[in-house]
Amino acid sequence: MMTTKTIAITAATGQFGTIALDLLVQRKANVIALVRSPEKISNAQARKFDYANIEGQVEALNGVDTLILVSGNEIGQRFPQHNNVIQSAKKAGVKHIIYTSLLGASNENTVKSLAGEHVATEQALKESGVPFTILRNTWYTENYTGSIGAALANNAFYGSAKDGKIASATRADLAEAAVNVALSEGHEGKTYELAGSTSWTLADLAAEISKQTGKQIPYIDIPAQDYAAALVKAGLPEGFAGLIAEWDVDVSKGALYSEDKTLEQILGRPTTSLADAVKAAL
Repeated sequence: MMTTKTIAITAATGQFGTIALDLLVQRKANVIALVRSPEKISNAQARKFDYANIEGQVEALNGVDTLILVSGNEIGQRFPQHNNVIQSAKKAGVKHIIYTSLLGASNENTVKSLAGEHVATEQALKESGVPFTILRNTWYTENYTGSIGAALANNAFYGSAKDGKIASATRADLAEAAVNVALSEGHEGKTYELAGSTSWTLADLAAEISKQTGKQIPYIDIPAQDYAAALVKAGLPEGFAGLIAEWDVDVSKGALYSEDKTLEQILGRPTTSLADAVKAAL
């Protein structure tokens, strides 16, 4: 779809941002990559941009019509950083902000340790007066397929999610949805819950790994504190290991289960299947 508007994307060297930027370039969009290290961008115009440093943000956003604000990855610092960007975008005259939030962020049953900063950002967007679209992204399938190597080494997939269903989608699915929204009209003021077309459990994931590798990999559910301890033993920092285990507990309570088909509608196709995601990871 051709467009004359200028689209900027933050964190364009990150895993999500890289995919979205490539898609925008492929679709001949007038795109600007907003990054800490502009020299890392070779396929588009790049401007120096840092969530934490408000200095230079307004200048970097000058002439931008639509801003894809990819949520930051510093848990605990996200809201002040996002708010910096929102205020700078308002000053620069940005006409539309698309923000990547969290599935079910304002629900009672959500990924609790992450939801607060997303809800605060959504509120700041609404109060800014800048037209916005909120993309409440589900968990990346890669968050789980990234553990396949460990599962094969341990001859089991460990977790604490019980039989909680996960309506995940791949990074590529969610990045494409953000690009589709940026390149089309009529999304202002909307909040979209973006979930995968199908849901699966960690036992389903273990079964799929077994099927594709020919190796028997069972799913073994263990108490969250034991899972956190195992992650620390595997080399993860204690705080982060505790968070991962806590996220699994949220999953066991249905925090990542959704039957919403909005993502499928925005993509014009079903999301990537678990089997395809496992195949890609292997």
